[in-house]
Amino acid sequence: MDKYNSRCTIKNTSFFSTFALKNRSGKLRPSIRALRYATVFLVHLLFVLSFRADIQILEGDISGSRILGFHLADPFATLEVIAAHKDLPINLLIGSGTILLFYFIAGGKAFCSWICPYGALSEIGEKLHNTLISKHVIKERSLPRGMRYAIWAVFLLLSAITDLLVFEIFNVVGILSRLIIYGFSLAGLWIVFVFLLEVFFSRRAWCAHLCPLGSTYSLAAKASLSKITWDKSRCDHCGVCQDVCFVSHVLDITKKKASENLGDKSKFMLKGIDCTLCGRCIDVCHQDALSIGNKLKDMI
Repeated sequence: MDKYNSRCTIKNTSFFSTFALKNRSGKLRPSIRALRYATVFLVHLLFVLSFRADIQILEGDISGSRILGFHLADPFATLEVIAAHKDLPINLLIGSGTILLFYFIAGGKAFCSWICPYGALSEIGEKLHNTLISKHVIKERSLPRGMRYAIWAVFLLLSAITDLLVFEIFNVVGILSRLIIYGFSLAGLWIVFVFLLEVFFSRRAWCAHLCPLGSTYSLAAKASLSKITWDKSRCDHCGVCQDVCFVSHVLDITKKKASENLGDKSKFMLKGIDCTLCGRCIDVCHQDALSIGNKLKDMI
C-alpha cells in the first residue's frame, strides 16, 4: 500500500495490500494491521500449544486464562459471575483488575483490535461489506451507537435473574477463541450468522454496536494513557482516516478543530472512548499526522 502517492480508502485498496506499507523512499514495511494480526495469531498459538502440546505458557481461552500460572479474566465475564452468583470472586477480580490495568496503560479498547480473534475476522467482513455497497448490491445501514450499552445492561440483568452467564451462549469472541483452540463445534454457526450480518446488513455491527466486551472496555477507556495523537499542523483534512475507521466519530476532532485558532498548540489526543487503537488511520495518513501517543511517556 502506497499511502504517499494514493488515497488509501477501503474502496481504493485491496485487503491484503494493507498488510505492507511503502515508506517515502519506496521500501516496504509491515503495517500496524499486520502487527495486530500477528499478535492475535501469536496469542492463540500459545493457547493451542498449551492445550495440544502441554506447553503451559498461556492456558485457557480468551474469556479466562492463566499466563505462567497467573489468572487473567475477561472483565465482562467477571461482572456476569458477580451478577449470577451475588458474590465477589477474588481470583476473578484480581484477574480482571490485572487486565484493566494493562489496558489502562496500553489503551482502552486495544483488546478489540490486538487480541480479539473476531475483530480480525470482522475486518474481512468490513471489506466485503464495502465492496457490496460500492457495487450497489446493498445499502449502508447504521445501528444506534447507544444500543450496545442497553445490550450490556440486559445481559447483566439476565445473569442476575437466571443465575447463569447468559451472554456466554452468544459470545462470538469466546466461541471463536475456543473453536481455534479446541476444534469445531456447532456454535461456530453463530459466528457465521454474525459475520454475514456484518457483510450484508451493517458494517462491523458486532464490534461497533453489539458486543458487551467492547462496551466494558469503552467504559474503562476514558482514563487510558495510550491514545491516538493528531498533529493539526500536518493534517490536510483529506478524510481518508475517517473512511477506514469503523468508529469514525472518534476522529471528528480533525474536523472540529480544522478552522480554530489554537495558538501554538498543534497536537491533540483523541478523547473518544470507542477507539480500539487499530492504527488504520495511522497506516493511511499520507501526512503522518496521526500516531499512537502515551500520556505517561509524555510526562516523563
